Amino acid sequence: MSHSEVFVIGAGPAGLTSSYLLTKAGISTTVIEADPVYVGGISRTANYKNYLFDIGGHRFFSKSKEVVDLWNELLPEDFIERPRLSRIYYDGKYYSYPLKAFEALGNLGLLESTWCVLSFARKKAFPHEDTKTFHQWVSNQFGERLFSIFFKTYTEKVWGMNCDEISADWAAQRIKGLDLRTAIISAVQNSVPQLKRSSAKTADGEVIKSLIESFRYPRRGPGMMWDAAATKTRAQGGQIHMGHTLDALSYDKKKKLWTITAKSASGEVKTFTANHVISSAPVRELMTSMPVAPKSLANAQALRYRDFITVALMVKKPDLFPDNWIYIHVPTVKVGRIQNFRSWSPELIPDADSTCLGLEYFCFEGDGLWTSTDEQLVALAKRELGELGMVDAKDIVDGCVVRQKKAYPVYDDAYKTHVDAVRADIDANYPNLHLVGRNGMHKYNNQDHAMMTAMLTVKNILTGSKAYDVWNVNEDAEYHEAGNEGAQEALKSVRMVPRRVGEKD
Repeated sequence: MSHSEVFVIGAGPAGLTSSYLLTKAGISTTVIEADPVYVGGISRTANYKNYLFDIGGHRFFSKSKEVVDLWNELLPEDFIERPRLSRIYYDGKYYSYPLKAFEALGNLGLLESTWCVLSFARKKAFPHEDTKTFHQWVSNQFGERLFSIFFKTYTEKVWGMNCDEISADWAAQRIKGLDLRTAIISAVQNSVPQLKRSSAKTADGEVIKSLIESFRYPRRGPGMMWDAAATKTRAQGGQIHMGHTLDALSYDKKKKLWTITAKSASGEVKTFTANHVISSAPVRELMTSMPVAPKSLANAQALRYRDFITVALMVKKPDLFPDNWIYIHVPTVKVGRIQNFRSWSPELIPDADSTCLGLEYFCFEGDGLWTSTDEQLVALAKRELGELGMVDAKDIVDGCVVRQKKAYPVYDDAYKTHVDAVRADIDANYPNLHLVGRNGMHKYNNQDHAMMTAMLTVKNILTGSKAYDVWNVNEDAEYHEAGNEGAQEALKSVRMVPRRVGEKD
């Protein structure tokens, strides 16, 4: 039986941020990761015959200086600056995303654009007062007609749900600060040199994350970041057990000690003990592994997840289109988004004459897409590229498939109730259990947000306090103090004196 002061479940951005910072401070740390090969979770970089590609595409942009500083510390010499270009493909035409008002209305034609503007004006005059659904939130921001054209089809592909079943929380988090008025102002500013800005802002001067024009990116993919974090964790004395899944964990309240068992792919069971557990595992899996109250277990099991398939196609043409990715708002095909990995970084491609496209399919584990063979999925992707008129089938020379379980926590109308109930149980009964990251907190966030939740958790552990409430990290990876007394003092003590867990003043 192996003992460490902190045990970390999952070697994704949140888990490895935790392990790196803890071992840097001299805290003994053990990590388990289910994947036998890759660290980084959904932020890993896959490798197929020296073609490198993301599981989704990960821009490195954050308004948090602490997160940016940590990126630079982990990967000081391997970032490149990349132009940001994403477009929507709809009805045979391309539209910038975020929407450029004049372009979108021009492409739609005079009659349709008139209807869109009138629809927007009507919704501003008679908005949904109590926005509960994605449909209500977006129609308030863009009008009913633009919602149906540019948001409905793609969103329902992503979630496999009607937009009236999706919580407004998801829209508010992912499209924050953006509406038709902002898009028009941005279009005017960009058409007049004296008014042009590097990025659009809300009325209070906040940068709109969706409108950034460039981003940083590791030259050989985001996996470089997490490989570096894993390497440095080990160099600082931490242990990372690859290919090990959580089997069970229990807490001895008297000893304040966790006992954790993990299984390897071969069925070997390892037992660990720890003072603290940091979990980035899906909430449903975590709570199922613990002896929790039936009500808490029921709430955890009610949480839902959307799964994800990337079909990577190798194409013998280097310059297909300049976009990082294209959203496919075409209901006749199943593909939801297409990545062009040469546009992310030329170093992801092993030669100068080809590129790699990532066709993204959203599904539920066990459904028809998920259970299709790799050959069937590659054939589907080739066929749909042809239907969209983007690539000639003869130029596609190879392909592979990557399946990603629980890629997206689902924001249905009851998710918040379930998460709050699980949180209440953990707060009351498991003070040394810390939830972090996207699946660990059931929050659809970006990697910088996941990192910030881990950074604050580490500060709490190092100071033996609860000064930082990680649930107050917002979608931009910024921390709201929210009246947390002692937080600044805790931060000072972390910076000045790295402490052992449980060490007293």
